[in-house]
Amino acid sequence: MAQLALRVVWPSSPLHNPARRHHLSSPAPHFLSLMPRLLVARSALLRTSVEEEKRAFEAVVVKESAMAGSGVFTDIIDENQVFKYYAEGEWKKSASGKTVSIVNPTTRKTQYSVQACTQEEVNKVMEAAKAAQKQWARTPLWKRAELLHKAAEILKENKDPIAECLVKEIAKPAKDAVTEIIYVGAVDFKVVRSGDLLSYTAEEGVRILGEGKLLLSDSFPGNERNKYCLTSKIPLGIVLAIPPFNYPVNLAVSKIGPALIAGNSLVLKPPTQGSVAALHMVHCFHLAGFPKGLISCITGKGSEIGDFMTMHPGVNCIRYCAAGHYSFTGGDTGIAISKKAGMIPLQMELGGKDACIVLEDADLDLVATNIVQGGYSYSGQRCTAVKVVLIMESVADEFVEKVNAKMAKLSVGTPEENCDITPVISESSANFIEGLVMDAKEKGATFCQEYKREGNLIWPLLLDHVRANMRIAWEEPFGPVLPVIRIRSVKEAIHHCNASNFGLQGSVFTKDINKAITIGDAIESGTIQINSAPARGPDHFPFQGLKDSGIGSQGIVNSINMMTKIKSLVINLPSPSYTMG
Repeated sequence: MAQLALRVVWPSSPLHNPARRHHLSSPAPHFLSLMPRLLVARSALLRTSVEEEKRAFEAVVVKESAMAGSGVFTDIIDENQVFKYYAEGEWKKSASGKTVSIVNPTTRKTQYSVQACTQEEVNKVMEAAKAAQKQWARTPLWKRAELLHKAAEILKENKDPIAECLVKEIAKPAKDAVTEIIYVGAVDFKVVRSGDLLSYTAEEGVRILGEGKLLLSDSFPGNERNKYCLTSKIPLGIVLAIPPFNYPVNLAVSKIGPALIAGNSLVLKPPTQGSVAALHMVHCFHLAGFPKGLISCITGKGSEIGDFMTMHPGVNCIRYCAAGHYSFTGGDTGIAISKKAGMIPLQMELGGKDACIVLEDADLDLVATNIVQGGYSYSGQRCTAVKVVLIMESVADEFVEKVNAKMAKLSVGTPEENCDITPVISESSANFIEGLVMDAKEKGATFCQEYKREGNLIWPLLLDHVRANMRIAWEEPFGPVLPVIRIRSVKEAIHHCNASNFGLQGSVFTKDINKAITIGDAIESGTIQINSAPARGPDHFPFQGLKDSGIGSQGIVNSINMMTKIKSLVINLPSPSYTMG
Protein backbone atom coordinates (compact mmCIF):
# COMPACT_ATOMS: atom_id res chain seq x y z
CA MET A 1 0.00 0.00 0.00
CA ALA A 2 2.85 2.37 0.79
CA GLN A 3 4.23 1.81 -2.72
CA LEU A 4 0.86 2.62 -4.24
CA ALA A 5 0.83 5.90 -2.32
CA LEU A 6 3.84 7.08 -4.27
CA ARG A 7 1.88 6.86 -7.50
CA VAL A 8 -1.55 8.25 -6.80
CA VAL A 9 -3.43 11.32 -5.65
CA TRP A 10 -6.95 11.50 -4.25
CA PRO A 11 -9.18 12.28 -7.27
CA SER A 12 -10.88 15.27 -5.63
CA SER A 13 -7.57 16.85 -4.65
CA PRO A 14 -6.19 19.84 -6.55
CA LEU A 15 -3.06 17.72 -6.90
CA HIS A 16 -5.08 15.46 -9.19
CA ASN A 17 -5.11 18.23 -11.80
CA PRO A 18 -2.57 17.08 -14.44
CA ALA A 19 -1.22 20.62 -14.71
CA ARG A 20 -0.37 20.53 -11.01
CA ARG A 21 1.34 17.12 -11.02
CA HIS A 22 3.38 17.07 -14.21
CA HIS A 23 6.33 15.70 -12.29
CA LEU A 24 4.50 12.65 -10.95
CA SER A 25 4.09 9.23 -12.53
CA SER A 26 0.76 8.81 -14.34
CA PRO A 27 -1.31 6.02 -12.79
CA ALA A 28 -3.96 4.27 -14.82
CA PRO A 29 -7.37 6.03 -14.65
CA HIS A 30 -9.16 2.91 -13.44
CA PHE A 31 -6.67 2.66 -10.57
CA LEU A 32 -7.35 6.24 -9.53
CA SER A 33 -11.08 5.55 -9.42
CA LEU A 34 -10.40 2.56 -7.21
CA MET A 35 -8.30 4.50 -4.70
CA PRO A 36 -11.12 5.94 -2.55
CA ARG A 37 -12.43 2.42 -1.92
CA LEU A 38 -8.93 1.20 -1.09
CA LEU A 39 -8.49 4.01 1.40
CA VAL A 40 -11.86 3.28 3.00
CA ALA A 41 -10.77 -0.32 3.47
CA ARG A 42 -7.38 0.76 4.82
CA SER A 43 -8.98 3.22 7.24
CA ALA A 44 -11.27 0.50 8.57
CA LEU A 45 -8.30 -1.79 9.06
CA LEU A 46 -6.19 0.82 10.87
CA ARG A 47 -9.14 2.47 12.64
CA THR A 48 -8.36 5.87 11.14
CA SER A 49 -10.67 8.25 9.32
CA VAL A 50 -10.87 8.26 5.54
CA GLU A 51 -9.97 11.96 5.66
CA GLU A 52 -6.81 11.12 7.60
CA GLU A 53 -5.89 8.52 5.02
CA LYS A 54 -6.57 11.02 2.24
CA ARG A 55 -4.26 13.60 3.84
CA ALA A 56 -1.57 10.99 4.40
CA PHE A 57 -1.64 9.88 0.78
CA GLU A 58 -1.49 13.44 -0.52
CA ALA A 59 1.40 14.24 1.82
CA VAL A 60 3.36 11.29 0.43
CA VAL A 61 2.77 12.43 -3.13
CA VAL A 62 3.85 15.99 -2.33
CA LYS A 63 6.90 14.57 -0.61
CA GLU A 64 7.79 12.61 -3.76
CA SER A 65 7.81 15.82 -5.75
CA ALA A 66 10.28 17.34 -3.27
CA MET A 67 12.60 14.35 -2.94
CA ALA A 68 16.31 15.17 -2.89
CA GLY A 69 18.04 14.05 -6.06
CA SER A 70 14.80 13.80 -8.02
CA GLY A 71 13.44 15.65 -11.05
CA VAL A 72 16.04 18.02 -12.50
CA PHE A 73 18.47 16.93 -9.79
CA THR A 74 18.88 13.30 -10.89
CA ASP A 75 22.34 14.05 -12.30
CA ILE A 76 23.78 14.91 -8.90
CA ILE A 77 23.30 11.46 -7.34
CA ASP A 78 24.90 8.17 -8.40
CA GLU A 79 23.56 4.64 -8.65
CA ASN A 80 24.46 3.99 -5.01
CA GLN A 81 22.50 7.03 -3.83
CA VAL A 82 25.68 8.95 -3.04
CA PHE A 83 25.63 12.61 -4.00
CA LYS A 84 28.38 13.67 -6.39
CA TYR A 85 30.66 16.68 -6.18
CA TYR A 86 30.72 19.41 -8.83
CA ALA A 87 33.83 20.31 -10.82
CA GLU A 88 34.64 21.50 -14.34
CA GLY A 89 30.96 21.78 -15.15
CA GLU A 90 30.26 18.11 -14.36
CA TRP A 91 28.93 16.00 -11.52
CA LYS A 92 31.63 13.56 -10.50
CA LYS A 93 32.40 10.67 -8.19
CA SER A 94 35.56 10.93 -6.14
CA ALA A 95 38.50 8.73 -7.04
CA SER A 96 38.88 8.02 -3.32
CA GLY A 97 35.95 5.63 -3.42
CA LYS A 98 35.07 6.93 0.04
CA THR A 99 31.99 8.74 1.25
CA VAL A 100 30.97 10.97 4.14
CA SER A 101 27.76 10.15 5.96
CA ILE A 102 25.31 12.89 6.85
CA VAL A 103 23.39 12.07 10.00
CA ASN A 104 19.80 13.24 10.38
CA PRO A 105 19.74 15.15 13.72
CA THR A 106 16.21 13.92 14.43
CA THR A 107 16.62 10.19 13.77
CA ARG A 108 20.37 10.18 14.51
CA LYS A 109 20.74 7.83 11.54
CA THR A 110 22.50 8.32 8.22
CA GLN A 111 20.24 10.30 5.90
CA TYR A 112 22.53 11.03 2.96
CA SER A 113 26.06 10.33 1.77
CA VAL A 114 28.40 12.60 -0.18
CA GLN A 115 31.75 12.15 -1.89
CA ALA A 116 34.94 12.28 0.19
CA CYS A 117 37.11 14.28 -2.19
CA THR A 118 40.90 14.05 -2.21
CA GLN A 119 43.58 16.73 -2.15
CA GLU A 120 44.45 15.90 -5.75
CA GLU A 121 40.84 16.57 -6.74
CA VAL A 122 41.07 19.90 -4.92
CA ASN A 123 44.17 20.72 -6.99
CA LYS A 124 42.31 19.97 -10.22
CA VAL A 125 39.40 22.15 -9.13
CA MET A 126 41.76 25.05 -8.41
CA GLU A 127 43.43 24.68 -11.81
CA ALA A 128 40.07 24.70 -13.57
CA ALA A 129 38.87 27.65 -11.47
CA LYS A 130 41.96 29.67 -12.40
CA ALA A 131 41.50 29.07 -16.12
CA ALA A 132 37.77 29.77 -16.02
CA GLN A 133 38.24 32.99 -14.04
CA LYS A 134 40.56 34.47 -16.67
CA GLN A 135 37.87 34.09 -19.31
CA TRP A 136 35.03 35.12 -16.97
CA ALA A 137 36.81 38.39 -16.15
CA ARG A 138 36.52 39.25 -19.84
CA THR A 139 32.79 38.57 -19.83
CA PRO A 140 30.72 41.78 -20.03
CA LEU A 141 29.04 42.84 -16.81
CA TRP A 142 25.57 42.67 -18.34
CA LYS A 143 26.17 39.06 -19.30
CA ARG A 144 27.35 38.09 -15.82
CA ALA A 145 24.23 39.75 -14.41
CA GLU A 146 22.03 37.95 -16.92
CA LEU A 147 23.32 34.54 -15.80
CA LEU A 148 22.83 35.43 -12.13
CA HIS A 149 19.22 36.41 -12.85
CA LYS A 150 18.75 33.08 -14.62
CA ALA A 151 20.21 31.14 -11.68
CA ALA A 152 17.90 33.05 -9.35
CA GLU A 153 14.83 31.98 -11.31
CA ILE A 154 15.92 28.34 -11.42
CA LEU A 155 16.55 28.43 -7.67
CA LYS A 156 13.04 29.76 -7.10
CA GLU A 157 11.51 27.07 -9.31
CA ASN A 158 13.26 24.26 -7.44
CA LYS A 159 12.92 25.34 -3.83
CA ASP A 160 11.05 22.25 -2.59
CA PRO A 161 13.83 19.62 -2.88
CA ILE A 162 16.29 22.05 -1.28
CA ALA A 163 13.90 22.73 1.59
CA GLU A 164 13.50 18.99 2.11
CA CYS A 165 17.27 18.63 2.41
CA LEU A 166 17.35 21.34 5.07
CA VAL A 167 14.69 19.51 7.07
CA LYS A 168 16.53 16.19 6.90
CA GLU A 169 20.14 17.41 7.16
CA ILE A 170 19.96 20.12 9.79
CA ALA A 171 16.51 19.57 11.39
CA LYS A 172 15.34 23.00 10.31
CA PRO A 173 11.53 23.20 10.71
CA ALA A 174 9.78 23.04 7.35
CA LYS A 175 8.52 26.60 7.73
CA ASP A 176 12.06 27.85 8.46
CA ALA A 177 13.60 25.68 5.75
CA VAL A 178 11.39 27.35 3.19
CA THR A 179 12.09 30.74 4.79
CA GLU A 180 15.80 30.26 4.07
CA ILE A 181 14.78 30.09 0.44
CA ILE A 182 11.48 31.99 0.66
CA TYR A 183 10.94 35.38 2.25
CA VAL A 184 7.36 36.17 3.25
CA GLY A 185 6.70 39.79 2.38
CA ALA A 186 4.54 42.27 4.23
CA VAL A 187 2.02 42.39 1.40
CA ASP A 188 1.27 38.70 1.59
CA PHE A 189 3.33 37.36 -1.28
CA LYS A 190 6.24 34.98 -1.34
CA VAL A 191 9.52 35.25 -3.16
CA VAL A 192 12.61 33.13 -3.05
CA ARG A 193 14.93 34.87 -0.61
CA SER A 194 18.19 33.48 -1.92
CA GLY A 195 17.02 33.98 -5.49
CA ASP A 196 16.20 37.60 -4.75
CA LEU A 197 19.62 37.99 -3.16
CA LEU A 198 21.17 36.87 -6.45
CA SER A 199 19.03 39.22 -8.51
CA TYR A 200 19.75 42.16 -6.21
CA THR A 201 23.46 41.32 -6.38
CA ALA A 202 23.36 41.29 -10.17
CA GLU A 203 21.75 44.73 -10.30
CA GLU A 204 23.97 46.23 -7.62
CA GLY A 205 27.07 44.75 -9.22
CA VAL A 206 26.33 46.34 -12.59
CA ARG A 207 26.02 49.73 -10.89
CA ILE A 208 29.08 49.43 -8.61
CA LEU A 209 31.45 47.80 -11.08
CA GLY A 210 30.23 49.82 -14.03
CA GLU A 211 31.49 53.06 -12.52
CA GLY A 212 35.11 54.14 -12.44
CA LYS A 213 36.76 57.17 -10.89
CA LEU A 214 38.81 60.02 -12.30
CA LEU A 215 41.38 61.83 -10.16
CA LEU A 216 43.21 64.96 -11.33
CA SER A 217 46.74 65.65 -10.14
CA ASP A 218 46.28 69.35 -9.42
CA SER A 219 43.95 68.61 -6.51
CA PHE A 220 47.08 67.82 -4.45
CA PRO A 221 49.27 70.79 -3.41
CA GLY A 222 52.27 71.48 -5.63
CA ASN A 223 50.96 69.69 -8.73
CA GLU A 224 49.78 70.89 -12.10
CA ARG A 225 46.98 69.20 -14.02
CA ASN A 226 49.21 66.97 -16.09
CA LYS A 227 48.15 63.55 -14.75
CA TYR A 228 44.77 61.86 -15.09
CA CYS A 229 44.25 58.82 -12.84
CA LEU A 230 41.51 56.38 -13.87
CA THR A 231 40.59 53.77 -11.22
CA SER A 232 38.43 50.69 -11.61
CA LYS A 233 37.56 47.56 -9.63
CA ILE A 234 38.99 44.27 -10.85
CA PRO A 235 38.42 40.70 -9.55
CA LEU A 236 40.65 39.01 -7.00
CA GLY A 237 40.75 35.60 -8.70
CA ILE A 238 39.56 32.45 -6.90
CA VAL A 239 37.24 32.89 -3.92
CA LEU A 240 36.93 30.05 -1.40
CA ALA A 241 33.53 30.11 0.32
CA ILE A 242 32.81 28.13 3.50
CA PRO A 243 29.23 28.59 4.76
CA PRO A 244 27.89 27.27 8.11
CA PHE A 245 25.48 24.40 8.72
CA ASN A 246 22.60 26.59 9.90
CA TYR A 247 22.23 28.51 6.60
CA PRO A 248 24.03 26.34 4.03
CA VAL A 249 22.06 27.82 1.11
CA ASN A 250 21.51 31.49 1.90
CA LEU A 251 24.99 32.07 3.33
CA ALA A 252 26.50 30.24 0.36
CA VAL A 253 24.52 32.31 -2.14
CA SER A 254 25.55 35.50 -0.30
CA LYS A 255 29.15 34.60 -1.17
CA ILE A 256 28.64 33.12 -4.63
CA GLY A 257 26.64 36.00 -6.12
CA PRO A 258 29.04 38.86 -5.23
CA ALA A 259 32.07 36.74 -6.21
CA LEU A 260 30.69 35.97 -9.66
CA ILE A 261 29.37 39.43 -10.54
CA ALA A 262 32.78 40.82 -9.58
CA GLY A 263 34.48 38.51 -12.11
CA ASN A 264 35.87 35.89 -9.73
CA SER A 265 35.59 32.13 -9.83
CA LEU A 266 34.12 30.39 -6.78
CA VAL A 267 35.04 27.19 -4.96
CA LEU A 268 32.46 26.14 -2.37
CA LYS A 269 33.27 23.88 0.56
CA PRO A 270 29.86 23.29 2.16
CA PRO A 271 29.46 22.16 5.77
CA THR A 272 29.01 18.41 6.15
CA GLN A 273 25.53 18.93 7.58
CA GLY A 274 24.03 20.98 4.76
CA SER A 275 26.14 19.55 1.94
CA VAL A 276 23.24 18.03 0.05
CA ALA A 277 21.18 21.22 0.17
CA ALA A 278 24.23 23.12 -1.09
CA LEU A 279 24.78 20.62 -3.92
CA HIS A 280 21.18 21.10 -5.04
CA MET A 281 21.69 24.86 -4.96
CA VAL A 282 24.89 24.60 -7.02
CA HIS A 283 23.03 22.55 -9.62
CA CYS A 284 20.77 25.56 -10.18
CA PHE A 285 23.87 27.51 -11.25
CA HIS A 286 24.85 24.61 -13.48
CA LEU A 287 21.45 24.66 -15.16
CA ALA A 288 21.77 28.42 -15.65
CA GLY A 289 24.73 27.82 -17.97
CA PHE A 290 27.72 29.29 -16.16
CA PRO A 291 31.08 28.43 -17.80
CA LYS A 292 32.75 25.16 -16.87
CA GLY A 293 35.14 25.42 -13.95
CA LEU A 294 33.84 28.79 -12.79
CA ILE A 295 31.85 27.28 -9.92
CA SER A 296 32.89 24.17 -8.02
CA CYS A 297 31.54 22.40 -4.97
CA ILE A 298 33.90 20.11 -3.07
CA THR A 299 32.60 17.78 -0.37
CA GLY A 300 34.65 15.81 2.10
CA LYS A 301 36.06 15.70 5.58
CA GLY A 302 37.41 18.94 6.95
CA SER A 303 40.23 17.00 8.61
CA GLU A 304 41.43 15.78 5.18
CA ILE A 305 40.83 18.71 2.83
CA GLY A 306 39.88 21.66 5.07
CA ASP A 307 43.35 23.04 5.83
CA PHE A 308 44.52 22.01 2.38
CA MET A 309 41.87 24.20 0.78
CA THR A 310 42.28 27.24 3.05
CA MET A 311 46.06 27.20 2.59
CA HIS A 312 45.98 26.39 -1.12
CA PRO A 313 48.24 28.76 -3.10
CA GLY A 314 45.55 29.17 -5.76
CA VAL A 315 43.05 30.78 -3.38
CA ASN A 316 42.88 34.59 -3.57
CA CYS A 317 40.13 35.26 -1.03
CA ILE A 318 38.41 33.36 1.79
CA ARG A 319 34.89 33.98 3.02
CA TYR A 320 34.10 31.87 6.06
CA CYS A 321 31.17 31.73 8.41
CA ALA A 322 31.13 29.65 11.60
CA ALA A 323 28.12 28.28 13.45
CA GLY A 324 28.44 27.42 17.12
CA HIS A 325 30.46 24.41 18.17
CA TYR A 326 29.68 22.26 15.16
CA SER A 327 31.24 24.19 12.29
CA PHE A 328 34.86 23.24 12.91
CA THR A 329 34.53 24.44 16.55
CA GLY A 330 33.20 27.77 15.35
CA GLY A 331 35.40 30.79 15.92
CA ASP A 332 38.49 28.78 16.92
CA THR A 333 38.82 27.46 13.39
CA GLY A 334 38.15 30.88 11.92
CA ILE A 335 40.98 32.34 13.97
CA ALA A 336 43.24 29.46 12.90
CA ILE A 337 42.38 30.12 9.24
CA SER A 338 43.15 33.81 9.63
CA LYS A 339 46.60 33.01 11.02
CA LYS A 340 47.40 30.68 8.12
CA ALA A 341 45.87 32.74 5.31
CA GLY A 342 48.81 35.08 4.91
CA MET A 343 48.15 38.13 2.73
CA ILE A 344 44.91 37.10 1.06
CA PRO A 345 41.71 39.04 1.89
CA LEU A 346 39.44 37.50 4.52
CA GLN A 347 35.82 38.01 5.50
CA MET A 348 34.72 35.97 8.51
CA GLU A 349 31.71 35.82 10.77
CA LEU A 350 32.56 33.78 13.84
CA GLY A 351 29.55 33.83 16.14
CA GLY A 352 28.41 36.01 18.99
CA LYS A 353 26.97 36.33 22.47
CA ASP A 354 24.23 38.74 21.44
CA ALA A 355 22.88 40.61 24.45
CA CYS A 356 19.50 42.30 24.83
CA ILE A 357 19.44 45.22 27.28
CA VAL A 358 15.96 45.96 28.65
CA LEU A 359 15.35 49.28 30.43
CA GLU A 360 12.54 50.12 32.89
CA ASP A 361 10.45 52.00 30.33
CA ALA A 362 10.50 49.23 27.70
CA ASP A 363 7.30 47.75 26.28
CA LEU A 364 7.55 44.36 27.99
CA ASP A 365 5.04 42.70 25.67
CA LEU A 366 7.18 43.74 22.71
CA VAL A 367 10.30 42.61 24.55
CA ALA A 368 8.85 39.20 25.43
CA THR A 369 7.74 38.58 21.84
CA ASN A 370 11.17 39.48 20.49
CA ILE A 371 13.05 37.52 23.12
CA VAL A 372 11.11 34.31 22.48
CA GLN A 373 11.32 34.67 18.71
CA GLY A 374 14.92 35.82 18.77
CA GLY A 375 16.11 33.34 21.36
CA TYR A 376 14.32 30.14 20.41
CA SER A 377 13.65 30.16 16.64
CA TYR A 378 15.52 27.28 14.99
CA SER A 379 16.24 26.11 18.52
CA GLY A 380 18.61 29.03 19.11
CA GLN A 381 21.05 27.81 16.44
CA ARG A 382 21.63 31.22 14.90
CA CYS A 383 24.62 33.50 15.26
CA THR A 384 22.19 36.37 15.74
CA ALA A 385 20.00 34.56 18.27
CA VAL A 386 19.43 36.30 21.60
CA LYS A 387 22.12 34.77 23.83
CA VAL A 388 21.67 36.72 27.07
CA VAL A 389 19.09 39.15 28.49
CA LEU A 390 20.31 42.00 30.69
CA ILE A 391 17.22 43.44 32.36
CA MET A 392 16.66 46.07 35.02
CA GLU A 393 15.78 44.45 38.34
CA SER A 394 12.62 46.53 38.76
CA VAL A 395 10.88 44.96 35.73
CA ALA A 396 12.54 41.54 35.71
CA ASP A 397 9.75 39.61 37.45
CA GLU A 398 7.08 40.86 35.07
CA PHE A 399 9.33 40.20 32.09
CA VAL A 400 10.08 36.61 33.15
CA GLU A 401 6.36 35.95 33.65
CA LYS A 402 5.53 37.19 30.14
CA VAL A 403 8.33 35.20 28.54
CA ASN A 404 7.34 32.03 30.36
CA ALA A 405 3.76 32.40 29.14
CA LYS A 406 4.93 32.66 25.54
CA MET A 407 7.40 29.81 25.92
CA ALA A 408 4.59 27.53 27.11
CA LYS A 409 3.05 27.86 23.65
CA LEU A 410 6.16 26.70 21.79
CA SER A 411 5.77 23.31 20.16
CA VAL A 412 8.56 20.76 20.58
CA GLY A 413 9.16 17.87 18.21
CA THR A 414 10.35 17.06 14.69
CA PRO A 415 11.07 19.50 11.86
CA GLU A 416 8.64 17.60 9.63
CA GLU A 417 5.86 18.53 12.07
CA ASN A 418 6.85 22.20 11.77
CA CYS A 419 7.58 22.39 15.49
CA ASP A 420 9.12 25.53 16.93
CA ILE A 421 11.80 23.60 18.79
CA THR A 422 13.52 20.78 16.89
CA PRO A 423 16.65 18.71 17.59
CA VAL A 424 19.97 20.54 17.66
CA ILE A 425 22.47 19.66 14.99
CA SER A 426 24.41 16.89 16.74
CA GLU A 427 24.83 14.90 19.92
CA SER A 428 28.07 16.72 20.72
CA SER A 429 26.25 20.05 20.44
CA ALA A 430 23.48 18.77 22.74
CA ASN A 431 26.10 17.60 25.22
CA PHE A 432 27.79 21.01 25.19
CA ILE A 433 24.48 22.77 25.85
CA GLU A 434 23.72 20.37 28.67
CA GLY A 435 27.11 21.11 30.19
CA LEU A 436 26.26 24.83 30.32
CA VAL A 437 22.88 24.07 31.88
CA MET A 438 24.34 21.80 34.56
CA ASP A 439 27.00 24.39 35.40
CA ALA A 440 24.28 27.02 35.88
CA LYS A 441 22.27 24.62 38.04
CA GLU A 442 25.23 23.89 40.29
CA LYS A 443 25.88 27.62 40.75
CA GLY A 444 22.33 28.56 41.69
CA ALA A 445 20.49 29.71 38.56
CA THR A 446 16.69 29.61 38.71
CA PHE A 447 15.15 27.14 36.24
CA CYS A 448 11.89 28.59 34.91
CA GLN A 449 11.12 25.25 33.25
CA GLU A 450 12.20 21.71 33.94
CA TYR A 451 15.30 20.78 31.96
CA LYS A 452 14.35 18.04 29.52
CA ARG A 453 16.31 16.30 26.80
CA GLU A 454 15.67 13.35 24.50
CA GLY A 455 18.61 12.59 22.21
CA ASN A 456 19.41 15.79 20.33
CA LEU A 457 16.08 17.35 21.27
CA ILE A 458 16.29 19.88 24.12
CA TRP A 459 13.16 21.55 25.44
CA PRO A 460 13.27 25.38 25.60
CA LEU A 461 14.63 26.68 28.88
CA LEU A 462 14.82 30.10 30.51
CA LEU A 463 17.43 30.52 33.24
CA ASP A 464 16.80 33.39 35.64
CA HIS A 465 19.15 34.93 38.23
CA VAL A 466 22.21 34.00 36.18
CA ARG A 467 25.44 35.46 37.54
CA ALA A 468 28.78 36.31 36.00
CA ASN A 469 30.48 33.22 37.45
CA MET A 470 28.34 30.90 35.32
CA ARG A 471 29.63 29.69 31.97
CA ILE A 472 26.35 30.44 30.20
CA ALA A 473 26.75 34.13 31.02
CA TRP A 474 29.65 34.22 28.54
CA GLU A 475 29.64 31.16 26.30
CA GLU A 476 27.47 30.75 23.21
CA PRO A 477 25.11 27.78 23.77
CA PHE A 478 23.77 27.60 20.19
CA GLY A 479 20.67 25.94 21.56
CA PRO A 480 17.24 26.69 23.08
CA VAL A 481 18.59 27.88 26.44
CA LEU A 482 18.51 31.56 27.38
CA PRO A 483 20.08 33.18 30.49
CA VAL A 484 18.61 36.25 32.22
CA ILE A 485 20.94 38.51 34.19
CA ARG A 486 19.31 41.10 36.43
CA ILE A 487 21.07 44.47 36.45
CA ARG A 488 20.77 47.66 38.49
CA SER A 489 22.19 50.19 36.04
CA VAL A 490 22.83 50.81 32.36
CA LYS A 491 26.53 51.05 33.14
CA GLU A 492 26.46 47.49 34.49
CA ALA A 493 24.80 46.24 31.29
CA ILE A 494 27.31 47.97 29.01
CA HIS A 495 30.20 46.65 31.09
CA HIS A 496 28.93 43.07 30.74
CA CYS A 497 28.52 43.40 26.96
CA ASN A 498 31.96 44.88 26.45
CA ALA A 499 33.64 42.35 28.74
CA SER A 500 32.69 39.61 26.27
CA ASN A 501 35.20 38.50 23.66
CA PHE A 502 32.32 38.53 21.17
CA GLY A 503 30.82 41.55 19.44
CA LEU A 504 28.40 40.49 16.70
CA GLN A 505 25.07 42.13 17.56
CA GLY A 506 23.07 43.46 20.48
CA SER A 507 19.69 45.01 21.28
CA VAL A 508 18.37 47.86 23.39
CA PHE A 509 14.71 48.01 24.41
CA THR A 510 13.51 51.42 25.58
CA LYS A 511 11.01 54.11 24.61
CA ASP A 512 13.73 56.78 24.99
CA ILE A 513 15.51 57.05 21.64
CA ASN A 514 18.23 59.24 23.13
CA LYS A 515 19.12 56.55 25.67
CA ALA A 516 18.96 53.89 22.95
CA ILE A 517 21.45 55.73 20.75
CA THR A 518 23.80 56.48 23.64
CA ILE A 519 23.80 52.85 24.80
CA GLY A 520 24.07 51.55 21.25
CA ASP A 521 27.14 53.68 20.62
CA ALA A 522 28.76 52.44 23.84
CA ILE A 523 28.37 48.71 23.08
CA GLU A 524 31.28 47.11 21.22
CA SER A 525 29.27 45.16 18.65
CA GLY A 526 28.95 45.25 14.88
CA THR A 527 25.21 45.99 14.89
CA ILE A 528 22.83 47.24 17.58
CA GLN A 529 19.10 46.76 17.11
CA ILE A 530 16.74 49.24 18.74
CA ASN A 531 13.51 47.65 20.05
CA SER A 532 14.02 44.44 18.12
CA ALA A 533 15.89 41.19 18.57
CA PRO A 534 19.22 40.75 16.77
CA ALA A 535 18.83 39.75 13.15
CA ARG A 536 20.82 39.34 9.95
CA GLY A 537 19.24 41.15 7.07
CA PRO A 538 17.63 42.15 4.92
CA ASP A 539 20.48 40.70 2.92
CA HIS A 540 21.69 44.05 1.58
CA PHE A 541 22.24 45.46 5.09
CA PRO A 542 25.84 45.49 6.35
CA PHE A 543 26.53 42.57 8.68
CA GLN A 544 29.76 42.42 10.66
CA GLY A 545 31.27 41.46 13.96
CA LEU A 546 33.84 43.12 16.19
CA LYS A 547 36.48 41.45 18.35
CA ASP A 548 36.34 37.63 18.07
CA SER A 549 33.07 37.79 16.13
CA GLY A 550 34.76 38.32 12.83
CA ILE A 551 36.71 40.21 10.21
CA GLY A 552 35.24 42.43 7.52
CA SER A 553 31.64 43.15 6.65
CA GLN A 554 28.98 41.25 4.73
CA GLY A 555 25.99 42.67 2.90
CA ILE A 556 25.75 42.76 -0.89
CA VAL A 557 27.62 46.02 -1.55
CA ASN A 558 30.32 45.29 1.04
CA SER A 559 30.76 41.77 -0.29
CA ILE A 560 31.21 42.93 -3.88
CA ASN A 561 33.75 45.53 -2.82
CA MET A 562 35.79 43.15 -0.67
CA MET A 563 36.06 40.66 -3.55
CA THR A 564 37.61 43.24 -5.85
CA LYS A 565 40.77 45.30 -5.80
CA ILE A 566 41.51 48.75 -7.15
CA LYS A 567 43.57 49.20 -10.29
CA SER A 568 44.80 52.58 -11.47
CA LEU A 569 45.69 53.75 -14.95
CA VAL A 570 47.59 57.07 -14.99
CA ILE A 571 47.68 59.18 -18.15
CA ASN A 572 50.69 61.51 -18.19
CA LEU A 573 50.30 64.62 -20.33
CA PRO A 574 53.30 66.45 -21.82
CA SER A 575 51.98 69.74 -20.41
CA PRO A 576 49.25 70.81 -17.98
CA SER A 577 45.72 70.78 -19.36
CA TYR A 578 42.95 72.97 -17.96
CA THR A 579 39.34 73.42 -18.94
CA MET A 580 38.94 76.67 -20.83
CA GLY A 581 36.73 79.29 -19.19
